[in-house]
Amino acid sequence: MASPYDLRRSILVLLLVTASAWEEEKKTFIVQVQHDAKPSIFPTHRHWYESSLGEATSIIHTYQTVFHGFSATLSAAEVENLESLSHVIALIPEQVRQLHTTRSPHFLGLNTADRAGLLKETDFGSDLVIGLIDTGISPESQSFNDRDLGLPPPNWKGQCVAGKGFPPNSCNRKLIGARYFCGGYEATNGKMNETLEYRSPRDTDGHGTHTASIAAGRYVFPASIMGYAKGMAAGMAPKARLAVYKVCWNAGCYDSDILAAFDAAVADGVNVVSLSVGGVVVPYHLDVIAVGAFGASEAGVFVSASAGNGGPGGLTVTNVAPWMTTVGAGTIDRDFPADVILGNGKVIGGVSVYGGPGLSPGRRYQLVYAGSDGYSSSLCLEDSLDPKSVSGKIVVCDRGVNSRPAKGLVVKNAGGVAMILANGPFDGEGLVADCHVLPATSVGAAGGDQIRRYISLASQLRSPPTATILFRGTRVGVKPAPKVASFSARGPNPVSPEILKPDVIAPGLNILAAWPSSIPPSSLPSDHRTTDFNILSGTSMACPHVSGLAALLKAAHPDWSPAAIRSALITTACTLDNGGGEGTLLDESTGNASSVFDYGAGHVHPEKAINPGLVYDISTYDYVDFLCNSNYTAHNIRVITRKAADCSGAKRAGHAANLNYPSLSAVFQQYGKEGSRMSTHFIRTVTNVGDPNSLYRVTVAAPADTEVTVEPDTLAFRRLGQKLNFLVRVQTREVKLSPGSSTVKTGSIVWSDAKHTVTTPLVVTMHQPL
Repeated sequence: MASPYDLRRSILVLLLVTASAWEEEKKTFIVQVQHDAKPSIFPTHRHWYESSLGEATSIIHTYQTVFHGFSATLSAAEVENLESLSHVIALIPEQVRQLHTTRSPHFLGLNTADRAGLLKETDFGSDLVIGLIDTGISPESQSFNDRDLGLPPPNWKGQCVAGKGFPPNSCNRKLIGARYFCGGYEATNGKMNETLEYRSPRDTDGHGTHTASIAAGRYVFPASIMGYAKGMAAGMAPKARLAVYKVCWNAGCYDSDILAAFDAAVADGVNVVSLSVGGVVVPYHLDVIAVGAFGASEAGVFVSASAGNGGPGGLTVTNVAPWMTTVGAGTIDRDFPADVILGNGKVIGGVSVYGGPGLSPGRRYQLVYAGSDGYSSSLCLEDSLDPKSVSGKIVVCDRGVNSRPAKGLVVKNAGGVAMILANGPFDGEGLVADCHVLPATSVGAAGGDQIRRYISLASQLRSPPTATILFRGTRVGVKPAPKVASFSARGPNPVSPEILKPDVIAPGLNILAAWPSSIPPSSLPSDHRTTDFNILSGTSMACPHVSGLAALLKAAHPDWSPAAIRSALITTACTLDNGGGEGTLLDESTGNASSVFDYGAGHVHPEKAINPGLVYDISTYDYVDFLCNSNYTAHNIRVITRKAADCSGAKRAGHAANLNYPSLSAVFQQYGKEGSRMSTHFIRTVTNVGDPNSLYRVTVAAPADTEVTVEPDTLAFRRLGQKLNFLVRVQTREVKLSPGSSTVKTGSIVWSDAKHTVTTPLVVTMHQPL
């Protein structure tokens, strides 16, 4: 029989376990509130919000610009209580987002020597403010100097928030605002370790400094990393002002902090928001980035977001709301060849920006595949390599799981003299250059297979396999370029297949930009090298290219809406490379032709975008109609738009694909009646921003086995700002498809006068349901 002491102890343990489990159930929510319902007895909205919560629950952030409400970590009971209150509109569960980790201005045609053009006509973007929502900034970088810059724009209301490693004088006339938001991060992870992170806008990652300088870095010469990519570094809008909003920490980027950054950025007066983070794709009313971006767009702020690095697989694109511009990544005409020369004389192409002592000239080193000892060793994971097997040898590691430079460190610590990093089948032939800690190069999947076969055959012949790596420096003028980067996320749009995403691609592979000198170029703690510039790859790098271009376009056309700017970028994008051929852009992962689901409308072309001729504009009411026709409920639309939704007029728009978007996507569901006719239509409105008196004629490149008609086939404009409508009819027939499969056909509709060419991609998808 248990003693009273044992019984009391059991009860206490049970209570502690129950309390612990209850605490574990607490989750962070973003709570939307009817803003104008605040009773007058409460002096502020925060006091009102706190009255609905328990004493033990504190508010993380309050929101009042792009969103109305607050965020807090709530128990199940508190969630239930809030849901019962009439003034609470919605509770959105928090997501954790991840980062989507400069010759590019020259490659894009932005030349400082030109006496006319986008840079000169906009004074390099000097009156515009770009807000970077990222990991912060390294303010002492020369890319952010304020030489010859005037006072900030008169409507600027932002702040320079000081903190650890970020004194009050960190801002200047270039970096005019800096804030940080960590409440959501700490609500989930506890108080940050300030020996590893800075509670301030100071960048301890490098990503934010890199993206900020891509968007708006000043001219810096000389710029290079370890002797590679020597030249002048510059951002897209070199005189544009920067405001940074640090939301990404060691454990990720938390929705409640991201929304607080959106709220502050719009209130501060930014013109462009650049966001190189993303996460799981969810419906728009549950996507805090989509909600924040809608409020920003409604306020006239252009939002550029990275498409994600989930490529080359399909349906991987993120940040897909139609009021955001979604940016994929392309290559540029520069690479860093580092070739593998095998003992049998074969040469396998690779890339690297390793800048230390090379391998001995003329010597061949024994070559070993780490995968001979199992899965962990094949990936060169920490402590997976046997020094007896790899010491003094070049080690072949498979890509995946741990970072690419980290694999090199594992090889180095085990005594290996060099590393060959081989892509797997999913990565294909896409190559990313890294600043390795030992002689190393990256090779494609086919090259990796060749090397492994050589090792296997040589071993069978009892002849030790050998190799060396030859580092060839920087090569420019590479053709063909651009290609779609292997990692760049692809469509179709998983939320709204009627909206083509990504919208465009921009330079995102091996991009040189500013870097904090306190952070090693490999980001490995044991790496003691320093550099002021670094080479990174990702749609994270592509996004700020478009952010900077958007600032230039806004400077050139102050009256343009975010939708008009996006339209100019889309309808002038290029689908041809610099190889001089007539084919479409190539896919880096396969070497084959890419598709609109890979590059959207194509690669951005800034000098054409400044004068597009016609634009497809979109109002807030158009987006509401789109949401109505996408079967969002009135309640869920209100979560996104902060207003009561009226869907009665949406029927006039017809269907979701009739949003006045500068691309056309027809999605047909087949029902097994092969040969039966299917049809749809699109209504579009174009606004004349070219010449007052202009006549545009249409040219249709219909998708295969599809009939496309445009009415009318000419558009006669008599003044600037005039709007004219046209109707596109698309007809096709059902084809034989297996259940669950799809077929995609592409074409275009091009309006042109003697001066402008306005290209609208057309995609026809036929899907056979399961």
